[in-house]
Amino acid sequence: MKGIVLAAGKGTRLYPMTKPVCKPLLPVYDKPLIYYPIAILMQAGISDILVIVPPNETATFTALLGDGAQFGLHISYAEQMVARGIADALLIGRDFVGDDQVCLVLGDNIFYAPTLAATLKKAAAQVSGATVFGYWVDDPRPFGVVEFDETGKAISIEEKPRYPKSNYIVPGLYFYDQQVMEIARNLKPSARGELEITDVNLEYLRRGRLQVIPLERNFTWLDAGTADSLLTAGQTIKQIQDDTGRYVGCLEELGLYEGLITAEHVHKIGEELDMTLYGKYLQCL
Repeated sequence: MKGIVLAAGKGTRLYPMTKPVCKPLLPVYDKPLIYYPIAILMQAGISDILVIVPPNETATFTALLGDGAQFGLHISYAEQMVARGIADALLIGRDFVGDDQVCLVLGDNIFYAPTLAATLKKAAAQVSGATVFGYWVDDPRPFGVVEFDETGKAISIEEKPRYPKSNYIVPGLYFYDQQVMEIARNLKPSARGELEITDVNLEYLRRGRLQVIPLERNFTWLDAGTADSLLTAGQTIKQIQDDTGRYVGCLEELGLYEGLITAEHVHKIGEELDMTLYGKYLQCL
């Protein structure tokens, strides 16, 4: 399975912070925001990743992530020249994905749970259809809202409804089989001129091939798209790390645990960052 991170948003809701710095490169506590969605893909067992970035920003992301080898990954880049919606990432990445399955994650989404890796690997193991997740929120109106029947089966998804049919939204993490490329090619722009990921999910639902997994309440999902949510995300990550003694979104640690790099390699990186708590943490792995 291939992985795509859509990290091409301009971050206009975060101005003036994101005028000089692309949103995915902003810090969320002790790491750049882009680390967290990459960590999601790694925990799903994915090591071949395409990062879709804003125009003329490839060099900036490369300066941070390189080709991914330091994490045991293979990272390549593509630019989204015009903001055409989330589903456009599938069209941009069609040559990268080829005949494989694909996991698409948004560049400003953060997930955490003690059982997260097992949940993600189970979703990635599905060889046909699509798997997305349902996350309970107090106010689902700004999101894509999923409706379940009495048996727990998803029966509708509605984008930014005025009157939501449930409190479950679909966060920015999607697992698709190869059918998604044909579906994405046939999408029509919505009223706001974008290729909507909800329309992709609705087509899988129409075909009877969509699985929506409600996440348990011990799962944490954070959308770092506004100043308030960015601050909340940083505070939440710090609290989790203080409580557990384990880092969230540490790509070197995940590379080690996934068998992609060696402890010696991780310790060497830690020594290079010895002046930071992050570097000291790596040396203790």
